Amino acid sequence: MTDTSKRGFTTNQLHAGANPDPATGARNTPIYQSTAFVFDSPEHAAKLFSLQEVGYIYSRLTNPTVGALQERIAALEGGAGAVCCSSGHAAQIMALFPLMGPGKNVVASTRLYGGTLTQFSQTIKRFGWSAKFVDFDDTQAIADAIDDDTRAIFCESIANPGGYITDLDAVANVADKAGIPLIVDNTTATPYLCNPIEHGATLVVHSTTKYLTGNGSVTGGVVVDSGKFDWMATDKFPSLSKPEPAYHGLVFAEALGPMAFTFHGIAIGLRDLGMTMNPQGAHYTLMGIETLSLRMREHVKNAKIVASWLESNEHVEAVTYAGLPSSPYHSRVEKICPKGAGGLFTVQLKGGHEACVKLIENLELFSHVANLGDAKSLIIHPASTTHSQLTDEEKIAAGAAPNLVRVSIGIEDSDDLIADLEQALNS
Repeated sequence: MTDTSKRGFTTNQLHAGANPDPATGARNTPIYQSTAFVFDSPEHAAKLFSLQEVGYIYSRLTNPTVGALQERIAALEGGAGAVCCSSGHAAQIMALFPLMGPGKNVVASTRLYGGTLTQFSQTIKRFGWSAKFVDFDDTQAIADAIDDDTRAIFCESIANPGGYITDLDAVANVADKAGIPLIVDNTTATPYLCNPIEHGATLVVHSTTKYLTGNGSVTGGVVVDSGKFDWMATDKFPSLSKPEPAYHGLVFAEALGPMAFTFHGIAIGLRDLGMTMNPQGAHYTLMGIETLSLRMREHVKNAKIVASWLESNEHVEAVTYAGLPSSPYHSRVEKICPKGAGGLFTVQLKGGHEACVKLIENLELFSHVANLGDAKSLIIHPASTTHSQLTDEEKIAAGAAPNLVRVSIGIEDSDDLIADLEQALNS
């Protein structure tokens, strides 16, 4: 197997996991639209099911198209392995599933996507799990929130919706001292702008729906494992360090080493939770990733120009873009996201909620949708949509106050985006 770590990012976004099809010579990875795969023999089947051999069994578990995408994303993130699944929300559950148990908790940032806040504060209670939310700018608060039942720390590299940048090195230091994994949602930054594993993350999750695919065509998610965490160091993670009763007593960390978490995600997570990515969706995402670096450069360039213009507009109270010198997170850009602060931020309007509604109604180029990361520019009012399930205090803590809109700046000509915003603001 080629050592992708010796290749550049752009080379890997085109070639990692995508050798020509051995049967036909097809240069693009085919869509293997097959539920199941024929075994060579009964012995071959038995070895696949016992993890003695790696191969394809059933598309809920493994599929060649999805496998190519997993290899590519793992290469871009610098991880040991990856597991693709049906959505970003599925990826978050998949990441927590081997770590948690009844009565266990995760310490999470207050600055998260609204759906994640709801998933962590409400839905995971049905598994007997819980979450503690703290301001991740206060590392002492993170440390104080950790107790004997804490099994993970969770944050976003560039937080949705405000574009705040997390000091991943400082948070990873807290996680290391506590002996628990740090999970980083890298959706908004992408591996082109930020590499959380280099900053100490154990696991990286993505909604591949967003920038990785880049065209708003399919949903998907992925969990990337750094392969660096010692699951055997304590008895906190029995699914990985002890005989797994759900897989005939296999000790995943002992048998599979750096690939333990990845194989657990397939053999247990996908098998039993069934959060499978379909091969056609994987194909679209593979095609999207081929232009990731090109798109992200344009997103960043446009975001800087548009955010700077908005900051000086008479109708605007504030802009949260970390790429602006006025941002309190500007100093973190060079350290955490040296290629730029992304294309997502919020705009606070002096006219409050009513002005936000009028702005959205009068825009022509910006699409009003519940998504981000498209090549096209997007806008939404988080307080009444993506973060609407939260209390007013929680909305403010998450960066989704009623007087702001979230913009996802696309790759159009920046002059046209500014003209559209100007006419809508003046309306």
